[in-house]
Amino acid sequence: MTEEDAATRPKRRRASRAAGPTGGEVAATTVRVSTPTPSVKRQTSPVGPPPRRPAHRVLVGWVALAFTLTGIAVLAAGLVFELIQQRHADIAEARQQRFIDTATQTVVNMFSYTQDTIDKSVGRLVDGTSGPLRGMLSANNNVENIKAIFRHTNSSSEAVVNGAALEGVDDVTDNGSVLVSVRVTATDMDGVNKPSVPFRMRVIVHEDDTGRMTGYDLKYPDGGN
Repeated sequence: MTEEDAATRPKRRRASRAAGPTGGEVAATTVRVSTPTPSVKRQTSPVGPPPRRPAHRVLVGWVALAFTLTGIAVLAAGLVFELIQQRHADIAEARQQRFIDTATQTVVNMFSYTQDTIDKSVGRLVDGTSGPLRGMLSANNNVENIKAIFRHTNSSSEAVVNGAALEGVDDVTDNGSVLVSVRVTATDMDGVNKPSVPFRMRVIVHEDDTGRMTGYDLKYPDGGN
C-alpha cells in the first residue's frame, strides 16, 4: 500500500471502554456533583410608617403631674389673691363706717341729755373729741358753762340722726369729713315736747396712731362752708 492510499483511506475508530475488569456486568458508577445554590436575598418593602418608639411612661407621668400641680397652684394663687383683695375691701369699708359712726355719735352726744345725766353726757362729749373741737370745749371753762345752761333750761333733749355720709378721707392727716343730718327734740320740765329742730353738720373725724377715732372739728349750721 502506498503512502497515498494510506492517506486517503478512512481511519478506523478505536473502541474505548471504561477502565476496569473486562467481562461480566459493567459496574455503574455514580458521581455526585454538588452545585452551589445561589442565595436569594429577600427584599422586603416597608408597609406603613415605621414602628413608634414606646413612650417613657415615667417621664410622661411626671410631666402630667407637673402640669396638674401647676394648674392647682395657679387656681390657689388666684383664690388667695381674691381673698386678699376682698379682705382689703372689707377693711377699707369698715374703716369708712367707723368715721361715720364716730361723727354721728359726736352729734348725738352734743344734743342728748337729761337733767339726771348732764354731767355724764357732757363728759362723754368731751372725752370723744380732739383737736380744735376739744380745745374749744376746754377753753374759758366752757364745759362747766354748758352744764349750767342745760340745768337752767330744766329740760331734756334727744337727737335723732336722719342720715350721714362720708365725703372723703385725707390719708395724710387721717381726717375724714362726714355730713350728718340730725333732728333735735327738746322736752320741757312739764314733759311737753317742743317742735323738733333739724340741723345739718359737717363733722371732721380724726384717727390717731392707735386707730382710735374722735370728733376733731365741727361746722354748723348747714354743715358750714
